[in-house]
Amino acid sequence: MDDRLTHLDETGAARMVDVGEKPDSERIAVAAGAVYMQPETLRLVREGALKKGDVLTVARIAGIMAAKRTAELIPLCHPILLTHLDVELTLDDAHSAVAIRATVRTRGKTGVEMEALTAVSVAALTVYDMAKAVDRSMRIGDIRLLEKRGGQHGDYLADES
Repeated sequence: MDDRLTHLDETGAARMVDVGEKPDSERIAVAAGAVYMQPETLRLVREGALKKGDVLTVARIAGIMAAKRTAELIPLCHPILLTHLDVELTLDDAHSAVAIRATVRTRGKTGVEMEALTAVSVAALTVYDMAKAVDRSMRIGDIRLLEKRGGQHGDYLADES
């Protein structure tokens, strides 16, 4: 594994990585996370009974919008043309949580890991925002890259532990 930080130049200054000479390839990233809440809050989300409306639909749209704007949010990310983007939110009764999963695809010179992670993060923040009036103890967690395919660094599949 290359432990060199690619967003630093030889003097240690931050820089955007030059991807101009890299070949285009199919790139896919999958990220996940969750918002943990009280069982009563999860019931209200399920029933669509929160004052702000349909939590899952609004959070899904927020995640999609955020992924498309990742380069505006993360300073050294390249703007990327996304060819596919899906954000799924499911209710996890066993953990009293809203589970979030984002899948992002492009054909280009750089990966879409940051877009997938941004989608999950903003979807989670949206769930929190919409339900905070009834449960301020919610906890956002477990945000991580599950899978990455394509590019010169090869594929990555997270350990399930």
